[in-house]
Amino acid sequence: MNGNIRTKGGHGRLGSALSGLAVAVGCVLFLGGFVWGALLYQPYSVPTDSMTPTLDVGSKILAQRVDGDEVRRGDVVVFKDPLWGDAPMVKRVAAVGGDTVACCDADGRLTVNGKPVDEPYLRPGPGGRTIASGTEFSVTVPAGNLFLLGDDRHTSLDSRTHMEEAGQGSVPRSSVVARVDAVVWPAKGLLDRPTGFAGLPGGISEPGPVMPLLGAIAAGAVLVLAGGAYGPVVRRVGRLTKRRPAGTAPGAREKVGT
Repeated sequence: MNGNIRTKGGHGRLGSALSGLAVAVGCVLFLGGFVWGALLYQPYSVPTDSMTPTLDVGSKILAQRVDGDEVRRGDVVVFKDPLWGDAPMVKRVAAVGGDTVACCDADGRLTVNGKPVDEPYLRPGPGGRTIASGTEFSVTVPAGNLFLLGDDRHTSLDSRTHMEEAGQGSVPRSSVVARVDAVVWPAKGLLDRPTGFAGLPGGISEPGPVMPLLGAIAAGAVLVLAGGAYGPVVRRVGRLTKRRPAGTAPGAREKVGT
């Protein structure tokens, strides 16, 4: 017995049920992905060029809402601090509480607790040499604080600019509101985690669930479109079949008598 019984609508009950299921699952994935994303992520626009070339001025980014205690060295974070103007700013975490961060070693690299850190995202300065800072410094970061630097070390106004203030330029972990995971526009995708900090205690953070979220939204959209298109496609095929004379192969032309 054929389980694909015809209905008055011209398409099988099984096919109709499957198309409805596809639409339902697609809606759950699509809407659920957006809701989950809205709870976990916050979009921001990069206000300055201090993070070039990693983030261009005006770039649209997705930042995961995290607690400051979850932040690791190398993370690019969004934070607000009264001493920095109390507006959302984007910088990279160079050191955490208890670290001694200094610059520069003989090769122009940043050191954290005496360990040199490779930073491939930095670009050469006016002399063609890549150095982690144009000014030398050495700071021991207070407990519970973060030392923040821009990736454009030649123009960025960062912790080095605030070293005469409380905390020697560092900010409390509590000032962090989010961690940047992806660049939406221009479309650069996921932000790479800097391996130069991986050998330090605590390691580096793991990317957030932005890719599974986008995958769920895309899969949901495909299922909704496919399920919604099933009925019209079957009806269209049915109409074409009815118009074709019995015994005529698809695409074949009827012979016209002479």
